[in-house]
Amino acid sequence: MTTAVPVKPRKPWTPGQIVLTLLGTGVSAAFLAPFAWALFTSLKSETEAVEVPPHWLPEDWTGQAWKALFETGNITNWFVNSVVVSVCVTSVVLLVSALAGYGFARTEFRGKKALMGLVMAGLMISPAVLGVPLFTTVQQMGMVDTYWGMILPQCAPAAMVYILYKFFQGIPRELEEAAFIDGAGRWRVFFTIVLPLSRPSLAAVGIFTFIASWNNFLWPYMVTNNPDLMTMPNGIATVMNSYGIQWAQLMAGGLMAGLPLIIVFVFFQRQIVAGVAHTGLAGQ
Repeated sequence: MTTAVPVKPRKPWTPGQIVLTLLGTGVSAAFLAPFAWALFTSLKSETEAVEVPPHWLPEDWTGQAWKALFETGNITNWFVNSVVVSVCVTSVVLLVSALAGYGFARTEFRGKKALMGLVMAGLMISPAVLGVPLFTTVQQMGMVDTYWGMILPQCAPAAMVYILYKFFQGIPRELEEAAFIDGAGRWRVFFTIVLPLSRPSLAAVGIFTFIASWNNFLWPYMVTNNPDLMTMPNGIATVMNSYGIQWAQLMAGGLMAGLPLIIVFVFFQRQIVAGVAHTGLAGQ
């Protein structure tokens, strides 16, 4: 004979919990409202999308904007170009940042402080300021209208080097010293001990780099005029005709461009939170 487990009555909400719940609901609604507006606008006709006063729900639901986007735009190429550029930039940044951060954290060499200061100075310079000299350099190297011209200038990750440098400083040296005593070399220690311990930080750096590269509009716009090499942000900006901006198509393209980022946040939110906690970004 089984005995029933008594169910504890649910405690009533405190005023603080109610306020926090309402506040969280309001913030969530504020963030979701632009996505809802873009989705509803993309399901309107172009005429209805520019009506004044505007209204949220379409009177005549249609997928014409999505159809026109795929028929008249080169959205497949834009998407592939964004994936290629973002994945390559993320891979190079992870490699360079990990090696440079570990070198600064664990090795002593002449000029270390000066080089670290140079890296920190990179945090204070806006990427827009470097646009003209970077373009001149890329042009002299013959990399205009190429993938490498879009990728390589985005692979100077001063902020990511600093993030991993601070994380590597927090790894106990005793772990590495024990491996050295067992006969492991510096490279083996780096790949078999340091990198596995750094997965949360590496995941955060990779995700942040991928998002920044995917959303980058200015540099790909400067370095390529070839429509076949346009990335999603640049391609969506061309959704215009002689009558002006096609707002329904623009909203459809914006949602298409944001879909990969939404997927990244949905599936990697735990890594993002863990990476922020491990790298100390929450306090910056």
